[in-house]
Amino acid sequence: MKKILVMGSGSWGTALVKILLEDSDVQVDWWVRSAEMAEHINAKGRNPKYLRSVKFDTNRLTAGNDAQKLVAQNDTVLLVTPSAFVSDILDTLDNNQLAGKKIISAIKGVEPKSLKIVGEYLFENKGVSEQDFGVITGPCHAEEVAQEKLSYLTFASTNDTFSKKMCAVLDCNYINVTPSADIYGTEISAVLKNVYAIAAGICHSLGYGDNFQAVLVSNAIREIKRFIAAVHPIDRDADDSAYLGDLLVTAYSQYSRNRTLGAMLGKGYSVKSALMEMEMVAEGYYATESIHKLNAQYNVNMPILDFVYSVIYEKKSARVEAGFLTKKLN
Repeated sequence: MKKILVMGSGSWGTALVKILLEDSDVQVDWWVRSAEMAEHINAKGRNPKYLRSVKFDTNRLTAGNDAQKLVAQNDTVLLVTPSAFVSDILDTLDNNQLAGKKIISAIKGVEPKSLKIVGEYLFENKGVSEQDFGVITGPCHAEEVAQEKLSYLTFASTNDTFSKKMCAVLDCNYINVTPSADIYGTEISAVLKNVYAIAAGICHSLGYGDNFQAVLVSNAIREIKRFIAAVHPIDRDADDSAYLGDLLVTAYSQYSRNRTLGAMLGKGYSVKSALMEMEMVAEGYYATESIHKLNAQYNVNMPILDFVYSVIYEKKSARVEAGFLTKKLN
């Protein structure tokens, strides 16, 4: 656990590199898409695009863009790429290259071709063992990690030894880590909360106030409970921070890119224009379509998900659809 490869150079990937390097015994390899970015990080100790205020110890950090070489050099791989592109990256690696390695997902999305959460995709397509898999979720925003504000992570794994080791690595003076065995529920909840943050942003821009937002979010956690119970029915408390806390911070925070996307749609931006203006990927955009398709198998009552889908993918009026939604919530 003292040498870890982080794959993904967005704000969340950058924040996780920072957290890992707080452990003075950890060495980090960092896969980024371009050789130019890798050269900049290695020379300057900073990500030139995201969280530029964060300075890294380059004595314990090496960036590169050769995925196969970096995976071969590491026994622990932390995935933080956008979900829409994870299969493209992993398809460059054969199953033997991942065999026996610990694979951790901090991706808050669904692999769009298979409609699988990342864990299921790895189990079924890349031969990864459940005992070698873990999930990192929040509630946590990258921007507050950069400022070293007290933040909370959840590390989920069915392997208790693996979980204890990773919790110890991630824990530092501004990060508290909670272990969980619910790899399915935490990962699915982390996907869904982005969809609900889009809904919160849309409704805020349409003029719905705090009273309605409270009702919206309380209904959203109930949708999450219903869906994860249908997909993976185990005994869990979805009011824990890994579920409800992550939803709250994403639905309300000024740093939430998914809430920002929703706010732009509520102001009248087209989906294409809103996505073009955003510097970072809003995972909820992809998750809305993937979960909507997946729910065709489970037929769970999810009016907020359906509302966001109708605005984004059916291009219906946000104001009209929000009016319909208000009649379905309680």
